[in-house]
Amino acid sequence: MTAVPLKAVKLTDVRYQKGDELGHFLAWVSLVPVFISLGGFVSHFIFRRELQGIFFAIGLIISQFINEFIKKNVQQARPETCALLEMCDSQGWPSSHSQYMFFFAVYFSLLNCKGIGLWGIKNRWFMNVLHWSLAILTMYSRVYLGYHTVAQVFAGATLGILVGAAWFWVVNSVLFCYFPAIEESSLGRYFCLKDTSHIPDVLKFEYDNARAARNKTN
Repeated sequence: MTAVPLKAVKLTDVRYQKGDELGHFLAWVSLVPVFISLGGFVSHFIFRRELQGIFFAIGLIISQFINEFIKKNVQQARPETCALLEMCDSQGWPSSHSQYMFFFAVYFSLLNCKGIGLWGIKNRWFMNVLHWSLAILTMYSRVYLGYHTVAQVFAGATLGILVGAAWFWVVNSVLFCYFPAIEESSLGRYFCLKDTSHIPDVLKFEYDNARAARNKTN
C-alpha cells in the first residue's frame, strides 16, 4: 500500500531565518490577518454583534474565496525562495495576506470617512494610520520572508482595495436599508444584532448610558 503524504494545517506556521530579528518581527506581522479574524471579528460577534462589523467580516470571507478562485485558475507558482520554507505546495498569485489586509484597510478607512465606528472623530486618524501601516508591513513581510514575489503582493493589495471598496458600496448603498428589518427579525432579536452606525461616538454613547442605568439602580 502506497503511503499518502501528510499535510499540516499551516495556520500559524510562518518561518524565518534563525537569528534574523527583523524576520522574526515580520513573521509576527504576517500573522495579523489571523489575529484580526480569530481575535477581532470573533470577539466582535460575541460582545458587540454590530451589523456593520458582521458584514465587514462577510466581505473578508468573500474576498478570500475570490483569492482562492483566482489562484486555482492562474496557477502562478511561489518564488524559489519559498522552497527553503517548505511552503510551496500552494499557488502564489495573488497574495492572500496582502489582499486580506488591504481589503481590511480600505474598508476600515471608508467606515471612518462615513463616520461609522466606535471612536470619536479625534481618534480616527490614528486608526487609519495603524491599519494602513499594518497592511504595508504585511505586504513587505511576505516578500522579505520569501513567500511571495513583489508582483504577487502588489496584485493581492490591488485586488484587496478593489474588492473592499466594492463591498463597502454594496453594504452601505444596497444592503443598508435592510438593517432595520434584520434587527427586527426573529433571528436578529435572538442574536441581539444591532446597527449603531447612526451614532457618532458609540463608546461614549454606551459609556453614558451604562452610567445612567447604574445610577437608576442605586
